[in-house]
Amino acid sequence: MKIEHKILYSYFFNVAFIVLIGLFALQNMNQVLEKLRFVEISDDLNASFLEMRISEKNYFLYKDEKWIANIHENINDSMRAIEATKDEISRVIGENNLQLLRSYLDEYSKVIDEIDKSGGKYPRLETELRTVGGKLRDFFKNKTQLERQKVNDIISSAKSLLFISFLCILFLAVVLGRVVSKKIVVSLRAIEGLALSIAEGNFSKIESVNSKDEVGSVILAINRMSEELEDRGEEIIQAKKLASLGILTAGVAHELINPLNNISMITQNSLELYDYMSKEDRLALLNRVNEETKRMEAVVRNLLDFSKSREAKLKEANINDIVRKSVQLMQNTLDLSNIEPNINLERNLPRVRVDEHQIEQVLVNLIVNAAQAMSPGGKLSIETRKGDEDKVYIYVKDTGQGIPPEYLPNIFDPFFSTKSSGTGLGLSVSYGIIKNHKGNIRVESTVRVGTTFTIELPAYGRTKETKNEQ
Repeated sequence: MKIEHKILYSYFFNVAFIVLIGLFALQNMNQVLEKLRFVEISDDLNASFLEMRISEKNYFLYKDEKWIANIHENINDSMRAIEATKDEISRVIGENNLQLLRSYLDEYSKVIDEIDKSGGKYPRLETELRTVGGKLRDFFKNKTQLERQKVNDIISSAKSLLFISFLCILFLAVVLGRVVSKKIVVSLRAIEGLALSIAEGNFSKIESVNSKDEVGSVILAINRMSEELEDRGEEIIQAKKLASLGILTAGVAHELINPLNNISMITQNSLELYDYMSKEDRLALLNRVNEETKRMEAVVRNLLDFSKSREAKLKEANINDIVRKSVQLMQNTLDLSNIEPNINLERNLPRVRVDEHQIEQVLVNLIVNAAQAMSPGGKLSIETRKGDEDKVYIYVKDTGQGIPPEYLPNIFDPFFSTKSSGTGLGLSVSYGIIKNHKGNIRVESTVRVGTTFTIELPAYGRTKETKNEQ
């Protein structure tokens, strides 16, 4: 069953349960209103009956006919009230009790008529009247108390039922919500693990997928994707290798063809003009050949450094000390280029585990690039900061010409350079060094404003108190 259907069914079940509880509560409320209405009618009739009893006592005390008239008037009012509300009274106390009430009232009315005709001369009638009046009094008293007790019982039972229903709804909501959410969360975690595994190049699958819902469909789709990626992984790797080889070959050819052309031209000129050249001219040509040869040697050496990464000799170090040493190495270059360095090192940074010489190589390369971008003059800022999640950051910022946006995606590619000179391998080598240290290097640049390189390295060990950080 799909999760959507499970949620809908649980929703409809809860709604139906709530509707049933509402109907039950409504029925109880109607019963309460009916019984309260009877109590109200009973109170009115009882009040009228009390007036009759008072008039009855006054008649026997003063023998005044007006009290008999008041009793007849109250009896007629009571009769009319009972007829007007007979349906409501019957629903509450039943038709038999309604007839019993009418008979008690008729009996009381007949005794009053006999007393009126006899002029109150028969003590028997007074006793009979009190007996019938007692029946009416007991009837109203018993029925009113009974119905009030029923009202209290209904309200109490409804309160208990509503409380139990609330607990049931809460329990069902928690249980159903827990079951559905647990299934979703477990499946999502499995999907997350698989996605991370795929991102790391491990094309494993989620086994035992028995779910028929949406999550099961997603897992099956990811499994198919994983199989497809695994099948095409070798093709992708091979394509990347060929692409990298093409870039590398083009870069090497570009870097070597110019000095080779120069050597070829020098050699041809030497062969043609050798007999006519002085010793100094011959030596000058040989020096030029030597320079071009060294130029090719530098290209090959840089290529070897790029293609054959040396094993890093990691050890615990203070990144601020590495930054200071790198700046000292390049201080002469900065002075000659009339560049003002601004070094801002955060105190008490966490230690790092790095190959100091390789990190110095990266920093020296960035400082050289910054100096070439700004020369002559400019401001170079180097900062260190502690980041979140145990990271240490190095920021190298210059005020040079900046890098055009279309060049930024390729700035770390081998043999890619925005300068007219150089091999274009410096940033590629630096990128490889930082990646080998499980770090990251990023670049941000704005044309005619400057460029900022950000190096991110993982922290290692505890923070160590250091002095003279600035």
